[in-house]
Amino acid sequence: MRRVLFAVLGLAALLIAGCSSAVPGVPVPAASPEDDRQLVRDYFDELNAAAEEGPSTQRDFLRRSQHPDYADGMCELGGLTLTIDPAMSTLRVDPDWVPPDAGRDAEHPRGLVYVLGVSVSIRDDDGALLGEQIGSQRVVVLEGRTYGFTPCPTG
Repeated sequence: MRRVLFAVLGLAALLIAGCSSAVPGVPVPAASPEDDRQLVRDYFDELNAAAEEGPSTQRDFLRRSQHPDYADGMCELGGLTLTIDPAMSTLRVDPDWVPPDAGRDAEHPRGLVYVLGVSVSIRDDDGALLGEQIGSQRVVVLEGRTYGFTPCPTG
């Protein structure tokens, strides 16, 4: 019996050794949903802080935080600023979403797409409130950073 046990253990060790391979790169722990929740919260905090500084600062923030796969899809907001109040309790994964203006053959953005309810206040460059809307917004967590898609004004 002992001899059979050693034979099985030896065979298992050979199989494991023969099937293992090194994976290049540095291991990175997977983000938890709570980590992503904080990243998303931080994104909106930074967006709103940029709005307080004015249209130019917010435009710079939106340019830096535009999803890299859709960097050429930015809309100009002119002198408008957006303050966005996210309803974090509505945050959920949206695995099939693609940007609507990305074209017929658009692919799902790299990263983990989230959707959440938001309340948006739109102000002109003098700070006057032009309107408020409630809707949904998508953000993407990619490699530990949150990206968005610059909203386009509709007329």
